[in-house]
Parts: sequence; C-alpha cells; structure tokens
Amino acid sequence: MKSSIDGIVIFLILSLIGGIIFLSSKKSISSKKDPVEKGIHKKLTEVTGASRKNWDIFRADPGLSGKISGRLAEKFEIIWKFKTEGEVKSSAVVKDGVVFIGSSDGNIYAIALESGKQIWKFKTTDAVEAPAIVVGDIVVAGSYDGLLYALDVNSGKLKWKYQTEGKVLASANRLKTRNGKEKIVVGSYDGKLHCVDMESGEAVWRYETESYVNGCAAVFENRIVFGGCDAKIHVISGKDGSKLRQIDSGSYIAASAAVDEGFAYVGTFDNVFLKVNIDTGEVVWRYEQTDDPFFSSAAVGDNVVVFGGKDNFVHCVDKRSGKLVWKFRTGGEVDSSPVICGEKVVVGSEDGRLYLLNIADGKEIWSYEIGESISSSPAIAEGKIIIGSDDGYVYAFEGK
Repeated sequence: MKSSIDGIVIFLILSLIGGIIFLSSKKSISSKKDPVEKGIHKKLTEVTGASRKNWDIFRADPGLSGKISGRLAEKFEIIWKFKTEGEVKSSAVVKDGVVFIGSSDGNIYAIALESGKQIWKFKTTDAVEAPAIVVGDIVVAGSYDGLLYALDVNSGKLKWKYQTEGKVLASANRLKTRNGKEKIVVGSYDGKLHCVDMESGEAVWRYETESYVNGCAAVFENRIVFGGCDAKIHVISGKDGSKLRQIDSGSYIAASAAVDEGFAYVGTFDNVFLKVNIDTGEVVWRYEQTDDPFFSSAAVGDNVVVFGGKDNFVHCVDKRSGKLVWKFRTGGEVDSSPVICGEKVVVGSEDGRLYLLNIADGKEIWSYEIGESISSSPAIAEGKIIIGSDDGYVYAFEGK
C-alpha cells in the first residue's frame, strides 16, 4: 500500500515539474519574435511611430517647443503635392487626417493627408502666411488683411472673423481658462497681442507693445511669452493680459519664442540668440557666432537647441551652456523653423531643399530638392512630413 502511495506522489511531482518546464519553454518561445515580424515592427516604428496622429498647432505644442517623440525613417519620398496659386510661406497643421494651410493666393486650404486632394478652400482678401491652429471643430488663421478667420473644420464655412488693425503673420495659440473656456491669443502688426474668445469671436483683452508683433506667442503655465519688434521679450498673464515683466533683447524679434521648463529661447535681428529665465528676466546665455539675423524659431530638445540663421546655417547649441555643438551649411538662408523628432532634425532652406539631419553631429541623412525657396516650417503627422514652398505647392513626404 505504501509503495503504491509513494508511486502516486512521485508521478504527481514529475507531472508538476514537467508542467513548469513546458510553461517556461512556451514563455521563452513567445518572447522571441519571428525575424520577419521584428522587421515589420521596426519599419512601422520608424515610419508611423514618428509622431502622434495630429499636429494641430504651430511648433507642435503651446510652448512652441518644435519637438516630438518617436522615430523618423532614414529616407522619404513624395506621396503628393498640392498646387495653390501663390507662394506657400505658411506652415501646415494637421488634424484627423486633414492638412490646413494658407497660401499667398489668399486662400486657406483643407487637404486630405492621405491623397493630397482638396476638401475645401476659403478665400480671404489678402495673402495668408500665418499658420493655422485647430481648436475643437474650428480652424483659425490670420491674413494680411488684418482679420482672423474661424472656419468649420469639415465644411470651411465661416463661423466668425475678428478684426485687428494690422496684418496677421503669426499663428494663434490656444489658452485655456480655469472654467474650461477656450481662448486664443494672436499677435498683429497693430502692435498688440489679442486674446479672443473661441466661441463668440469677441475680444477678451488686448496687450499693447511698442511695435509689430510678428511671431506666435508661447503659452506656459497660464503665462504668455513672445518677442516683438520693440526689441522686448514680453511675459504677461494669461488671465487678464497684464504685464508680468519685459526683458530687453537688444534688437527687434521676428521669430516665435520657444518656452521649455521656465526658459524662453529666441533669436534677434542683432545676430544674437538668447536663453532667458521667464521668472526672473535673467539672460542665462547669449549665442553670437554669426553676422546675420535669426528669423527661424527654435526647436528645443532634451540637451540641445536647434535653429536656422540668415547666414545659411542650421545652428545647434548646448541647452545648458549655449555653446556651439555643430553647424550645418545650406545653400540659402534658413528662415524655416526646424523640428526635432527623436534623433533627427527636419528643416527647409531658401536653397530649395528639405533636409533631414542627425541631431548628434549635424550630418545630412537625406535631402530633397524642391527647387524653389522654402521658408515654411515642417509639420509631422502620421510619419509624414508636410511643408510648403515658394513654388506654390504643398508637399507631403512619407518614409520608405
């Protein structure tokens, strides 16, 4: 009897050990992907993992960082180009598979991201160089005619328009209030920053500077930061537009300031690029290795800041010290504002080329010759790069 019981116990123990070995082996096998599957996964990560689905605001986020996470492919090919009747100096935004962009022909266009086919267009009375912004079901863009147009994203029908007293070249930015109401802020050549209610299109407040406001205003922790042609960096309250501080930059500012972790990064027309503490007004560092102005807005990475110059170079400096890390020479002025995606930088140049650079050393990975000047800044959505050119076309590139 005892030997029978011992046999049963041994059988159960051996069965248990066998089960453990089987489960362990199964887990090990399942953790090893088929090489083909791994290759497909890698390709998808490189191409479609490059960004989120939408790029619905100029420079990627309210702080205007010009940076997104993910990876881009090593090479790209044109999947479509869309013809307008004027130069395309505006930069694209993308929402739910639709590209919104202005043209010097006075139109704001909605274009299907996948096919490049026109969905609708809306005619203003002058050139549209300002990048649009999408807030909810409304797309908003300014025009040289001094008006800010709010359009239905699906139909392009006018919801409201807001009058400034000067041309609007800058993109609007979104500003959320504590009660959840959406507002936008936008600069104008009337020398004011305007805060507009998104629902009614009525002015909430106006902040007056001493000259033109050319760039987009950054929004950071309910504060608004922007440079002006009055040579000042303005820091104001998002609540009521009251002045918090003004920082003398030494020369007028046409670029949009990028804000990251309480610091603003912006170049001036006196050939100086600055890092400024927006809480104290302290200039942390000054970068001055050029004899030409900065019009391009910066992309702020984890460790570096990248921006274009009218000296034909793309500049990369150390984020902490402001010391030069690398420079990349193009064949024309670089007014296009670069975008950092993972380990790569995307930027256009007035030499007519779109460049893909390695962020570590500034080496060219890939470029494409459009042929006409590019001052438009790239947008990246669903692994695609969208950019305009002075040849009147909007281009879409996809990784291959």
